[in-house]
Amino acid sequence: MNSRFERQHDLVPQERLADLTVTVIGVGAIGRQVALQLAAIGVQRLQLIDFDMVELTNTVTQGYFQDDIGLDKVEATGNVVQRSSPGIVLEIVKDRFRPKQPTGEAVFCCVDSISARGAIWKAVKDRCRFWADGRMQGEVIRILAVADELGREHYPTTLFDQSEAQEGSCTARSTIYTANIAGGLLVHQFARWLRGLPVDRDATFNLLAGELMVA
Repeated sequence: MNSRFERQHDLVPQERLADLTVTVIGVGAIGRQVALQLAAIGVQRLQLIDFDMVELTNTVTQGYFQDDIGLDKVEATGNVVQRSSPGIVLEIVKDRFRPKQPTGEAVFCCVDSISARGAIWKAVKDRCRFWADGRMQGEVIRILAVADELGREHYPTTLFDQSEAQEGSCTARSTIYTANIAGGLLVHQFARWLRGLPVDRDATFNLLAGELMVA
């Protein structure tokens, strides 16, 4: 066994990752944290998809560095991923997600628009085995995971018309600590799936109130 993963091998089975490609769509506040954590737990093939560039505010809420300003987010995130995991096979897509874009067996949807979530889900739901969606508003996190038929039935009920969404993106009120917690909860659901454990289809964590609700 690779000694690098010795302390987590009971929690993250490396053999399950050997032939798995993982896609992260959107590497903003939550998506960047997810990408870095996936690399750290031993994902061997990682695909990053995003069209946006790093701005000054992203150095506070999304964990980007001053030197990243002006770079594509996928490029800046990919740089850190490769430094932490030199052997990783990394695919960078500097574009919006397109329905015909090939994706991995596991997909993390980390975009900030409910309409974009719906469009991505429609495109990949029949070709991915694990799906996770992280939503964040202020200090409230919602984590949705799909790994079975019940999850496939439930997830569409969490989508709604864009006109019903709150004004502004879900990251308009965000902090790095909330994004880190959200990223960790998403990767935890992925690790449960790798171990053959049931995933939580719908969980909400209110940091301020200290309340965790699992549907």
